[in-house]
Amino acid sequence: MHPCFYIEVISGVLASAKVPDPANVHYPSCDSTEAEEAAILAQDYINAHHTRGYKYALNQIDEFKIIDKPDGQKTYLMELDLLDTTCHVLNPTPVANCTVRPKYETNIEADCDVVLNWDKGVLTVQAFKCKSKPESREFPCGGCVELLPLNDTSGLELVKVSVAAVNDKSTLPPERAYFDLLEVGRLSSQIVGGGPKILAEFVVVETNCTISDHDDSCAHGDHATASKIFCTSVQLPNEAATVECKDIVTADVAGLPQHHHHHDHQPHLKHHKMIALHDPHNTSLLSESGESAEVPKVRREAVLMLPLFPAATRGPAPVCPGKVRFF
Repeated sequence: MHPCFYIEVISGVLASAKVPDPANVHYPSCDSTEAEEAAILAQDYINAHHTRGYKYALNQIDEFKIIDKPDGQKTYLMELDLLDTTCHVLNPTPVANCTVRPKYETNIEADCDVVLNWDKGVLTVQAFKCKSKPESREFPCGGCVELLPLNDTSGLELVKVSVAAVNDKSTLPPERAYFDLLEVGRLSSQIVGGGPKILAEFVVVETNCTISDHDDSCAHGDHATASKIFCTSVQLPNEAATVECKDIVTADVAGLPQHHHHHDHQPHLKHHKMIALHDPHNTSLLSESGESAEVPKVRREAVLMLPLFPAATRGPAPVCPGKVRFF
């Protein structure tokens, strides 16, 4: 047998053998306090950069790894499962107090890879990457709410009628500001007696016009100061639409994410995709695949104070993934 063949065989065996993790790599429990604190920090950081649609809540910690660095710092690598809530991103309600959207409404799930850095008791989010999609159903669900594309004709017609109702001249003083559509958050349908029921969720924003003098030239008010209203509307077969609205009261408008107008929806998109944020120094620690081409230029650190020397677990890896918080 040719010597080169021996070399190729040996090389193949060595390449296929599992190389153990080095001593500086540790696997704390996915249900540990350390993992929980890091995951919540990552959740809040991701929500702070999600500029459309709804906030996401932590559902499960899939993987957790700590890498010790020679300079005493530590790199945290996490894989998280998140679920969308009914709180719009402009809603100041803490995620912990938001309701996770139930399965029958077709909730959105997100898989996120996160890189964090620990340095002298301070934990900082460095980079993240997320993929979001409507949760799949194992079995057909009669009567469940099904998502519609955000540019669905019937759904947008309902939004148009509903925005007109928000600016109803017959019930409001003529000097009140005219509110224009800022974003369509969600369109869906449900089969009921008589045909499909259409449901819409959207946000309107104060303009520089009044109800009595508005036209196509009206401009949206300043993002930080203009009043905003979150509305839900329902259109039953052969019935008039009903609209319910609630003012978005923001305690810290300066910290709110900037919004884009609603007309730039991609065809057939059924939810607002989560964005992928990459720190130039950490992209090699995240997988190459990305869900969205939107990469924001802003960098805003999330910081958490931790014990000066966090406990690092050595030996056999504890059971992961961690507990499921919702479903």
